[in-house]
Parts: sequence; structure tokens; C-alpha cells
Amino acid sequence: MIFLQRNRRLFRTCVLALVLLTAATGLSGCATLDTMLDWVGFGSGGGPETPEALAMEGMNDFNRGKYSAALKRFVEIKDRFPFSEVALLAELKAADSNYYMDKFSEAKTLYEEFEANHPTNEAVPYVLFQISMCYYSQIGTHDRDPGNAQNAVQAFERLNRSYPQSPYFVEASARAQAARDFLAQHEFSVATFYVRIDEDTQAQGRLEYLLATYPKSSVEPQATELLAQLKSGQGVEKTWRRFVPTISLPDWQSFTSAFGIMPGGSGSGGAAKE
Repeated sequence: MIFLQRNRRLFRTCVLALVLLTAATGLSGCATLDTMLDWVGFGSGGGPETPEALAMEGMNDFNRGKYSAALKRFVEIKDRFPFSEVALLAELKAADSNYYMDKFSEAKTLYEEFEANHPTNEAVPYVLFQISMCYYSQIGTHDRDPGNAQNAVQAFERLNRSYPQSPYFVEASARAQAARDFLAQHEFSVATFYVRIDEDTQAQGRLEYLLATYPKSSVEPQATELLAQLKSGQGVEKTWRRFVPTISLPDWQSFTSAFGIMPGGSGSGGAAKE
């Protein structure tokens, strides 16, 4: 009897995994999914309050872009069924739901909790990529605050150090380079501010730091020219405003060729967005 019960549970789990995969790939309609769930006892006949049924409802909402509704299902699983077989899925998809609603702080907290609670799980590289993306997605949204760009660079580099063979390596590298370019632009804007208030020594120090820290950035030619003028001791031309950059986050794909693929190529299997 025990053997039969264990086999039955394994069978039901395998079928549930197949159903979740079917939902994720969009290969079946709702009627077919409901039939499959009923067959293994997870559909309407098995009771709508089971964690497996809630997981299916959550995944259906998630795959339709109804992230708020999906989040409610996943949170319910976490709260009511923390030891169920789908609790791990609920933890991850709750973070994803917040991410796709642009609730980056909430998403980052949930991703970090997942990593802390499941440090050896195979989804950790994806989780680290998403933590990085939570920072990256906020670059330039807070009065040109460089903090998110700095955190994004550190997070992407941590991912690549920990998992150099992950499918996210190229995209993480390119996005980190884009964030560095944003930081270089920020440093250049500070340097031009010092020029504007006649603090040439401060401006020179900023430019030297920029060129040493962010080689081959998009503002390197302007920074080199402005630094040369400052060092000449003849002062900066009144047309110095031509040096002022428009601070923006460059398209990360423009950096992918430096990491082995051409711009527009695929370097990641992750759920990333601009």
C-alpha cells in the first residue's frame, strides 16, 4: 500500500510538471489544462484550494500578463502552503510578478530571499541576473543618481564571477558595460559643472579619474579634449558647453560584440527587458 501511494504521488507530480510546462509554452487552451488537472485530481474535482490548483491559476494569469492577479495566487501559496511541492515555484514567480509590474524594490527583496533560502538551487543564476536587472531597470530614473548604475555593475559582475558558464554571461557583461558608460557620462557632467564654476583643478581630477576608470567610454574623446585644454593652462574656450553630454543609458546590445556576439544577437535565455 505504501509503495502504491508513493508511486501515485510521484505520478501526480510528474503530470503536474507537464501541465505547468504546457501552460508556460502556450501549447494548450484552458479547457485542455482543466481536463488534465481533473485527471490527476488537481482540477475542479480536486478542490480549488489545493496549492497545485492555485499554482496553475497563478501561472495562467502570469502567462497572460496579469501579474497582479498572479501575484495574489503565489503569495497565497507561500502563506498557506509553505511546504507544498509548488512553494518553490510560488517564491520565484512572486518575485517575477513584482518585477514585471516594475516594482523593482519588492522584486529584489523576494529574489534575495530566494537566494538566501535556496543557495544551491539551479535557478540561482537566473535570480542573480534578475537582482542585477532590478538595479539596471532603475538607472537614470532618479535625477541621474549613479547609485543604481553602480549597484547594477557590481551585481552583474558578481553573477559572472559566481557562474561564468551561465547563459546570462554575455548579456550581463554587455549590460554592465552599458551601466559603466552611464557612470562615465555622469562623471563627465560633474567635471563640466566644475568648469562652469571655474573650479578647474576639481574638473581636471574628475576627468583623470573618468579616463582611468572608464576607458573606451562614449565620452572619452570629449573628456580627453577637455582635459588637454585644462592642462594647457590657457583656460577652456567659452564654447565649453559643447562638451556637456546628455546623460542616458546606452543600448546594451551595442556592447555585445565585445563579448563574442554581434549586436542584436542572443546572449541570454533570461527574462530580461529594456
